[in-house]
This record gives sequence, C-alpha cells and structure tokens, in this order.
Amino acid sequence: MPLQTPSNIFLPTHSALILHVDMDAFFASVEQLDFPELRGKPVIVGGSERGVVSACSYEARRYGVHSAMPMFKAKRLCPHGVFVPGRMRRYGEASRDVMAVLERFSPLVEQASVDEAYLDVSGQERIFGPPEQLGTALKLAVLEATGLRCSVGMAPVKFLAKIASDQDKPDGLFIIRPDQVQAFLSELPISKIPGVGPRAVEKLAVFRIRTAGDAQRFSEEFWRQRFGKWGEQLFDRARGIDPRRVVREYEAKSEGAENTFAEDTDDREELKRWLLDQAERVGRRLRRDNHKGRTVTLKLKYNDFKSITRARTLGEATNATRVIFETAASLLESEELVRKVRLIGVSVSNFSNGPCQLPLFQAPKARVDETLDRTLDAIRDKFGQNAMVRGRIFDFRRKS
Repeated sequence: MPLQTPSNIFLPTHSALILHVDMDAFFASVEQLDFPELRGKPVIVGGSERGVVSACSYEARRYGVHSAMPMFKAKRLCPHGVFVPGRMRRYGEASRDVMAVLERFSPLVEQASVDEAYLDVSGQERIFGPPEQLGTALKLAVLEATGLRCSVGMAPVKFLAKIASDQDKPDGLFIIRPDQVQAFLSELPISKIPGVGPRAVEKLAVFRIRTAGDAQRFSEEFWRQRFGKWGEQLFDRARGIDPRRVVREYEAKSEGAENTFAEDTDDREELKRWLLDQAERVGRRLRRDNHKGRTVTLKLKYNDFKSITRARTLGEATNATRVIFETAASLLESEELVRKVRLIGVSVSNFSNGPCQLPLFQAPKARVDETLDRTLDAIRDKFGQNAMVRGRIFDFRRKS
C-alpha cells in the first residue's frame, strides 16, 4: 500500500511550522506487525470483559468499535474480532523506536503520549525540502524503521497541527499553511477544537455557534463573561491562536497503576493485595525514572461506576514500595466501602524537584526499604518481573 500524498496544501506566508505525528491504531498495528496472521483482521486490544478497549484496528472500527468502549459492547458489535490483552512493554519499545526516528528531523521533539508527538520543524525546509516533502520523508522513515504507519499534520501552531493529523487518517499527510488558517477555521466544527466536549457543544449551540468561524462573531468580552478562562482560550483557538511552544522534554507529573476486577469485591484483604502489587509497579517505575513524590492517592470505583479518590501528602518525598503501599492501605482502611468495588488504583504525584539524592544519614527503616527495593529491581531487571515475588502476593499474582 503506497504512502498517501497531501490532500490539502495551503500556500506559506509564515516561518513557523509545527508538525504533529499520530501513529495509526498504534497498539493494534503493533500486534498485526508482530503477528502477521492478524493482518486484515479486526483486532481489539483491551483487558478483561469488564474492562475497556485500549485500541482497535481500522478493520474493527468498521463495526463501530472504538477506544474507551466497554469490552462487552465491543464483543457484541464485533463478535468475530480478535481480542488480545495488550503488551504495554512491547508498545513502549515500539514508541521509543518511533521517537528515535523523529529526532532525525528536528532537535525539538515533544512526546505527547505513547503514540503521538509534536515537532518544531521551522527552518528544516532547508535540509528536507518543502513541507510536503519533509512530511512524506518522515512518514517513510518511520515506516522503514518500525514497520508502522503514521499520520502527520502540519500547521503554524500546535492545536491546528493536531487537528490536521486527524484529517486524512490512516496514513495521512495534511498541511495547513498560515495564509489559509482563517479559511480552514471558518468551516471547522467547534467540536474539533481540543477541550470542546459534547456538553460544551450543546451550550454553544444555544448561541448558534457550530464552527470556529461562528465563534469569531462574538467579542472577547462575551467569551470572558460567559465562560471565563475556558471561553478566552476557546476564542483564541477559534482565531488560530495558540502560544504554546514545542517543549523538548516531557516531564511526568504522576505515576500510577490500577486494575479492574473480573468480579466486584469488598474483601479488604484482597484489595490490599492488589494495592501491594500496584505499589511495587509504581515504585519500580519511580525509581527507574529517578522520581520521588510526596502525595499518594487511592482510587476506587464502585460497582455503580461511581469513582472516589483519597489522597495523603507525606512529610518527605518517596519512591519506596513499602511507604506507597502502607499509605494507600491506610487510606483504604479509613474508607467505608458502601458497596462492592469494581476498580482499585494507586498513584504518586507532587514530585520533588531535582534528582533523588540520598541523605547522609538515613533512618534504619529507610535504608532497609532502599536496599530491598534496589535488590528486587536488579533481580527483576535481569530475570523478569516474576523472578522474585513477595510472599503476600505470590499466589495472588499467579492467579492474576
């Protein structure tokens, strides 16, 4: 299947050029890449039947399946689909390969998620040629290096580049040039602007605002008085204004893990075992990335889908598995379980600034925590995640 050429090219009048790369059906595409027998089939990536769809191939989308859809509904719409649980480590590996390719095209690459990134390619035309040539070369480089296809949007500002990358999916290249921004916005549905959800669309329809062009009919004062800061930002976007720059390094603001159960439960011991398993995963990732956080948050979702969060801020930042677990378990003990629990999760946020350096004198417990965590991390790095398991969750992890 040949790479597509641009379907909509606008003439340049401005030097700024932001590029947004969005991998096509990323998780499902990786599965089809690794397992050729899945190619051309409706592949649906997700957890158990009680979970949600993480991603799906374009073959599955023809049946109405989409990401974040409950898995039971996806099975109803596409009973002959190929359902796979997902391999996050493999997707992370593929993501790193993609980002390495993007680094060849610009020193300013901002990874927005596992399957998308922004590049500031202003001035790179001198090296790679005009925008359409640059975009095509980038798509081809990603395909050759990873076997995966992506869609590319190019525009003077970030939010328009993101919108453009979705215009011709899959395998698309859509370029919005500065002198045609207003023409593009005049017909752009207001729902396409990031941050405008279904409820906002309903509110705006009261004022007969259905496109970004419609939004320009109202004054800045109207947007400020009616909708506050959100209104001011929407008014800017409707006029093609986005002051955000491409930031090279993406700094995580939190680290977390959560699980949806096959069966709802109010067994506190079982919930604690889940928390311990999650605390190990979160702690390990924090230590790997040299992060410590002061705020531990417990998340619960009941069987009526009501979600609650409870947080506690510690005196000192931590990445110790024991501290994360004990804090989350204490929050759980303080919570009256009004009904059975469907999902539980724990996260650590409020990261401390700078690298994690050990104090000259540590409390004995902290030294034990650090020694144990580092030993377990080293063993698992060498022999795999299940090479060493705490006794409390040994049987539990084997079942899960």
